[in-house]
Amino acid sequence: GILQDGTVVAIKRSKSSANFGVMDEQFLNEITILSQVNHRNLVKLKGWCMDTRRNAPPLLVYEYVTNGTLLEHLQCKRGVVPLGWEQRLQIVIETAEALAYLHSVAAPPIYHRDVKSSNILLDDSLSAKVADFGISKLVGTGDAATTHVSTLRIQGTPGYCDPELMTTFRLTDKSDVYSFGVVLLELVTGQKPLDFGRESSRVNLAFYSLPLIRMEMIEELVDPKMGVVSAVERCSVARVAALADKCLAECGANRPKMREVVEELTSIREEMRSFLDSGEVTSRV
Repeated sequence: GILQDGTVVAIKRSKSSANFGVMDEQFLNEITILSQVNHRNLVKLKGWCMDTRRNAPPLLVYEYVTNGTLLEHLQCKRGVVPLGWEQRLQIVIETAEALAYLHSVAAPPIYHRDVKSSNILLDDSLSAKVADFGISKLVGTGDAATTHVSTLRIQGTPGYCDPELMTTFRLTDKSDVYSFGVVLLELVTGQKPLDFGRESSRVNLAFYSLPLIRMEMIEELVDPKMGVVSAVERCSVARVAALADKCLAECGANRPKMREVVEELTSIREEMRSFLDSGEVTSRV
């Protein structure tokens, strides 16, 4: 849509036709959360509207992020050019920074609950914007809820959902960390988290990738669409894959905090840039 001042915006319309003229739970949740946060890598909510007189569906109005989703870029949809490794790394650093902000800076903390590549939007400069807070959770303060939330409603996207949550029904920040670990695997492999077009042993990306990472057979996983990368970039890819392994630990207590993930990814990027600036030669992964 276009506002009166000429600003281009994205408009989200309620999917619940039965509740036209009534704000549904996910819309209310998104308004509540996005009105409390401010970070360069979170999509901005510009406003909302609801016309009860005409029984019209509620609308949310967001900043328009021009360059599609990370998923579309990794899958080369819409004719996009494949992302290089350094571009991929920068995108996940910015995504990690946004999640660390939600977990450790926002007051009260916020658990996103649906971290996935299709919820990471990219602008013209490929800067990341985390979107879709419809099922996100504001964490209570002053009691045990500051570390976990008990829930019987397991929400999220298959392939990204924390398996520990499905057995304990305790939502923590580490559930977002698990989902982010799956995004890291997508980044390395260029493959979907679940793909029933793959052979049965490879349907679930995390299940078949982690043994290869632990055996240091990363060359079998690296996305060929990245083309020629340097030996230094190859080392960087391996370190990111190892970080994904940590994020995907079976026990949430063994997963890093998102702020620790940011520190590790930033270290990987700076080390890679330092060696590349020194004139490292290229070789194929």
